[in-house]
Amino acid sequence: MALKLNCDLGESFGSWTMGMDSAVMPHIDQANIACGFHAGDPLVMQKTLTLAKAHGVSIGAHPGYPDLVGFGRRSVKASDAEIQALMLYQIAALDGMAASMGLSLEYVKPHGALYNDMMADTAVRKSIMQAVASYHRPIVLMLQGTPEAQQHRAEAAQLGLNLWFEAFADRCYADDGKLLSRTQEGAVHNKEKMLAQVIQLANTGTVTSVSGHTLNLHADTLCVHGDNIAGVESIEEIRRLISGNNA
Repeated sequence: MALKLNCDLGESFGSWTMGMDSAVMPHIDQANIACGFHAGDPLVMQKTLTLAKAHGVSIGAHPGYPDLVGFGRRSVKASDAEIQALMLYQIAALDGMAASMGLSLEYVKPHGALYNDMMADTAVRKSIMQAVASYHRPIVLMLQGTPEAQQHRAEAAQLGLNLWFEAFADRCYADDGKLLSRTQEGAVHNKEKMLAQVIQLANTGTVTSVSGHTLNLHADTLCVHGDNIAGVESIEEIRRLISGNNA
């Protein structure tokens, strides 16, 4: 599977606008669409699905904790049953809207704190995997590619669940293969380093850690961000690099 580009979209809400979805959509392969819990609303979801359909972009649900005020970036203490229910509620909402437009939801990528909790907490990850695996038809779960990828595959296999692993274009990796904390200097790459990391990932399946170590990193898809003009321009450049590598 050639390296794809995914982006978090549909995160506007009411009269508040977030991101540059119309400018981003022509350059990506996978749209992670907010489902109303951390951002988005029914009309925004519908408009984002329309954009994805126009550009032939794959659709993924981007569920989060019920935290509009905090944009889903705060952890919410929730039981296994609550996590599974909030996941299924959001997935079904987007899938139903997509089906009414002749589209089909392909995957799920949790948002913000829910995503971070999934990667750090085995119990949360199990709840999320069980929710996605229990959906009435097969869909894929997207999560971060780390040195624990084989363990995560084994966890998913027990549930009959398929996984896609993602890497991050603009984030520096720690020596353990996980993302360098944003509290540390150099956690977010400048444009030059970001493009170099994209080329390295596409060509060799590796990244260079903060200390200069070469790390193997399996990635099916690359997360990009288009919140401003500079971000959109970077996505366009990444698209050209990826397309050239896959040619």
